[in-house]
Amino acid sequence: MKNLSKNMTVAAALAFAMSAMCGTAMAQEAAAAPAAAEAVPDNVVAYNVALSSDYRYRGISQSRLKPAISGGADYTHNPTGLYLGTWLSSIKWIKDGGGDTDLEWDVYGGKRGEITSGVSYDVGGLYYFYPSNGLSTNANTFELYGQLGFGPAYIKYSHSTTNLFGVADSKNSGYLDVGANVEVHDGYMLNLHAGRQKVEHNNSLSYNDFKIGVTKDYGVATVSLAAVKANIDSFAPNGKNLAKTGLVLSVSKTF
Repeated sequence: MKNLSKNMTVAAALAFAMSAMCGTAMAQEAAAAPAAAEAVPDNVVAYNVALSSDYRYRGISQSRLKPAISGGADYTHNPTGLYLGTWLSSIKWIKDGGGDTDLEWDVYGGKRGEITSGVSYDVGGLYYFYPSNGLSTNANTFELYGQLGFGPAYIKYSHSTTNLFGVADSKNSGYLDVGANVEVHDGYMLNLHAGRQKVEHNNSLSYNDFKIGVTKDYGVATVSLAAVKANIDSFAPNGKNLAKTGLVLSVSKTF
């Protein structure tokens, strides 16, 4: 789910805690609440599917400004915070560049947890696999990442240990991601993001990207609408600007 370093399909998770103290009976019910928390299973497997009007990654369309379908699975070991996952999506950018694949397959793993009340962490690695991509510089990419969360806000850094998505001599490129997901009204989440992609030894390809959107979980599905932009307007393979400002609508389901 390119939701560890990718934010194309946004799914919001809300947690509400309620307690009441009104006489002995209410006090006993409140005391029983921790037992419910302990009932969380040690091992959890979750699946996700999504349909998006455009697959944007770090502001640039991976699907040539056309719809994309994606899906994945995640395993979490709750006692330790360790997790593993995989995610796949349809793409078109490699064929634009003279390659020969229409699939992106991500595999990732890491550890997440809480440092102190209100401060969380997430560290791990993510491998982007483009089967038989056929580009002159292999598009397959591996990144290490680390994230700190502060309530609804976060800051994340990803560092490539390989060439970055087929760019020659781009090992050790880095991406800085800051953002927040804030509930504004009755389950509607405001999604804010700004990022800086630095492409090592290729300064002309370095750029900034921005996103502002709204997400709502309707139970049967989560719907998000976002405006996305990257300031690298010259990025236009085959004459189509894949970084231009656009609206992205996504419908996703996790189960």
